Amino acid sequence: MRKASVERNTAETHIRLTLGLDGPIGGPIATGLGFLDHLLTAFQRHGRFFLEVEAQGDLAVDVHHLVEDVGITLGMALGQALGDLKGIERYGEATVPMDETLVQAVLDLSGRPLLVFPVEELPIAGSAGGVSAYHLREFLRGLANHARMTLHVRLLAGREAHHVMEAAVKALARALYAATRHTREDLPSTKDTL
Repeated sequence: MRKASVERNTAETHIRLTLGLDGPIGGPIATGLGFLDHLLTAFQRHGRFFLEVEAQGDLAVDVHHLVEDVGITLGMALGQALGDLKGIERYGEATVPMDETLVQAVLDLSGRPLLVFPVEELPIAGSAGGVSAYHLREFLRGLANHARMTLHVRLLAGREAHHVMEAAVKALARALYAATRHTREDLPSTKDTL
């Protein structure tokens, strides 16, 4: 069973998270931030993952620390659950519509952390429950860096923040499901290492 539990405690946040790549789908999610719970539930369902999150953060200051640190902790758990990466598909891609919005996520579990999500160039309007696309970028950056993945998220259509962020997380989850499937016996690299 590819599963990992991580606890991360800082002066700003306290997070306990368990990720199971092979389900069962579900698990309690409670971060104290409703829209983040909503995004994590979408990640759980569309990635077909077991995801349990119990988190507290300094929400009286801002949502930034909590959103970013949950991404970091999820990335740490993903890296641990994947182990030596032997047998995985490695690459994943998904494009998800949500009404007027269309978002594509493409990733490579390469061992080379990189996020491409050019928020400054995107016409995203507003926020949802205090969470903006800039906060989502920090969540994705923490995830990509600590899972050591290359992740590209592209907004193809739309601008309403709730739809953009939800479609982005759903696309990420579906791409990650594809990339983490066992489809072979060897390591998917001509270098014999990732």
